[in-house]
Amino acid sequence: MDANANAHAQAPAPAPARRRRHSAFCTIVPPHVLDKLSHAEDASLADPARRTLEHDALQRTRRRITTVRGIPAARAAAPSDKPVRTIYDAGHKTALPGKKVRAEGGEAGGDDSVNRAYDGLGATFELFLKAYGRRSIDDSGLPLNASVHYSEDYNNAFWDGEQMVFGDGDGEVFLDFTIPVDVMAHELTHGVTQYTANLEYFGQSGALNESMSDVFGALVKQHVLGQSAGEADWLIGAGLLTDRVTGVALRSMKAPGTAYDDDVLGKDPQPGTMDDYVHTSRDNGGVHINSGIPNHAFYLAATALGGNAWERAGQIWFDVLTGGDLASDAEFADTLRWPRPTPATARARSRRRCGRPGPGWASPICGPAWARARARHRVVMEPCASPSPAPADSPESSAGPSWTPPAGPTPPIWTPWPTRPSRPAAPRRPAASPTASSTRSPSTAAPSTPRTPS
Repeated sequence: MDANANAHAQAPAPAPARRRRHSAFCTIVPPHVLDKLSHAEDASLADPARRTLEHDALQRTRRRITTVRGIPAARAAAPSDKPVRTIYDAGHKTALPGKKVRAEGGEAGGDDSVNRAYDGLGATFELFLKAYGRRSIDDSGLPLNASVHYSEDYNNAFWDGEQMVFGDGDGEVFLDFTIPVDVMAHELTHGVTQYTANLEYFGQSGALNESMSDVFGALVKQHVLGQSAGEADWLIGAGLLTDRVTGVALRSMKAPGTAYDDDVLGKDPQPGTMDDYVHTSRDNGGVHINSGIPNHAFYLAATALGGNAWERAGQIWFDVLTGGDLASDAEFADTLRWPRPTPATARARSRRRCGRPGPGWASPICGPAWARARARHRVVMEPCASPSPAPADSPESSAGPSWTPPAGPTPPIWTPWPTRPSRPAAPRRPAASPTASSTRSPSTAAPSTPRTPS
């Protein structure tokens, strides 16, 4: 072997290219909740909230810098049907990842936070694999790392673009953040979004980002508990709040705005429809607030479909998130469309072109990305009112049946995709002779017939 060949053989493998992604710093507790706590008169409530806010603000700045520079792409590994989990103990410090305390296949120890984090990562991996065939958050077997006991009285959990981090809570308002499995699944789904639709973490695209995490967080919890859509509580973060708080969870997908109503925390500000959309510059444009709108849309779709939500509605949402049709700057209006051509349809399309969603936005199962996902799973949205014939002098009378949409926003009704009756194939036209086509004079060619719009 010559010198050049030997040098080439010993050369290290090139470093993987950096991936430009919106690797936002995503937390489960919204800034507006912590801000409310930071103004409490009780120092035991205000001080931990203030420290958490300061920490999160610093982390967001770091993530923005990382996003501009790009994050190193993980080296390709053979995808596996088994998770690769590693749990670390941060020891109430902020240096990550901390001390390694449990690896994949290791026995459970005496630290409940470690055990819950290990099990929660496994439950999330299992749902994405068994329900959707996805191997880890990047679909290439990416190892799942998590750190527990982060900082002191840290009132949050977050995905930092590379791993999960859990605080212990202050014990006054929040308990250990490894208690609700949907919190862990929520944060890991931010990783799935980062590797797929890559939704920008601001405004309506950021609210869709948050909603996707709530959706799959809820589905992981339902999968673990074996609950159908009708049996689930549709709460995000149930069991996280202490008895001191007047509330049941961080968010409610079934009834946005009702998760808590507390003297210290305030009232849950999430809207359920576009009528109550919140315009704000805080929280990256209200990503944790306005996510209540698509959250409620998923609840309506899942309960209308019935059965296990991860099998039908969840499959549609997963296909939209990972299918490549959802733009990174997608807004709610991108998914607004009535199912049939009526005057209401024209108004809805006009609002969509103007970027102003209608007040109902009861279901985002529309638009090109959603329509393709629906078609793959033979699901269609039908009107809530019975079809009625259009007046004889109506321009719609020749276009088929129509109906009058009921007043106010109404949930969709779901039915199986109708089967189109088969019809005999039309006889094929014999191919033209090459000689005839080559000798045909332009002056004798048949004039082209303009196509009539259908």
